Amino acid sequence: MSSVKAVLRTKPNSQKLFPIAIRIIKDRKTSFLYTGQYIHKNQWDQNKGQVKKSHPDALNINQLIFKKLSKANRGLLEAEIKDEYLSSISIKNKVIKTHSGEFFNVAKIYLKNIENRNKSHQLAIEYKRIEVFKEFLERDKLFFNDLNIELLKKFENYLIIKLNLSRRTMVNYMITIRTIFNLAIRNSFTDIKLYPFGKGKYSIKFPETKKIGLNTNEITLLENIQNITVAQKYALSAWLLSFYFAGIRVSDVLQLKWEDFLDNRLYYRMNKNGKLVSLKVPEKVQNILDRLERDKNSIYLFKELEGVNISDNKRLRTRIKTATRNFNRRLEIVAEKAGIDKKTEHAYSKT
Repeated sequence: MSSVKAVLRTKPNSQKLFPIAIRIIKDRKTSFLYTGQYIHKNQWDQNKGQVKKSHPDALNINQLIFKKLSKANRGLLEAEIKDEYLSSISIKNKVIKTHSGEFFNVAKIYLKNIENRNKSHQLAIEYKRIEVFKEFLERDKLFFNDLNIELLKKFENYLIIKLNLSRRTMVNYMITIRTIFNLAIRNSFTDIKLYPFGKGKYSIKFPETKKIGLNTNEITLLENIQNITVAQKYALSAWLLSFYFAGIRVSDVLQLKWEDFLDNRLYYRMNKNGKLVSLKVPEKVQNILDRLERDKNSIYLFKELEGVNISDNKRLRTRIKTATRNFNRRLEIVAEKAGIDKKTEHAYSKT
């Protein structure tokens, strides 16, 4: 007994969306061929095995479902005509091998997933990397069976020699391509046998970096510096606060509120991973808090985000980027006045 049917899987992803898959049953054994599409449960028509018309992309998704159903049925029929035995997994693999999958179609899914997480800054970066890869190829389509080691090495040289990018930046581009390839494998758009990354293939190696931090004497110089402007002192206060709290990110520093400080502790949620953190307030931080002028009309320690809708992720990132640039410019002047002339990896290189 065998059957092929489009179904909505029962396990949602982190955005509470459910994956659409082609269920293949052969001799009571089941395998699933994923389409790479995720929807809300109420957007699925279980009787018809397709997305409801109320979904904005219903037509395109249903066409994709029909295409994958046809391929699975064709694999099953060919096996019966040839009188050969195929398991459900064999039928699935046969469908995958008939079409390697197209890189930029999967890239669209990758970008959509980022957009669904409201990561506008990451979305802009990843979109640019994909566009640069497309410009390098000089075409809009690339099948995964053509994305091989030789092509990756040529793209590496293009980034370093033609675009004059650093090796660390080049690595970021390669990670994007690898992530999209992994997504294609997970969703059965291509075969793992085509994977060009890893040991003995194209290996992504992070270049060694040397970070020069400030020593105790230099920190003391910054703590006691006198001949600086109010704006420079303001930027330095933010930097020192970050330093005393073990280098919390600038996006977190700028979002600190007066109400986050309670009973000599700081309670804040990390912007990077959403983790709630509780830290004891050091005496030097308390001195900074005492020096900062508390505006009764402002909820923030530092006023750069005043009036910004925090739920507007794009606007928030833009304001943080602007504030970071202004702080860095003032901190460079402060360091020069303090007689510190070495390059430092300070808190405001992290957003």
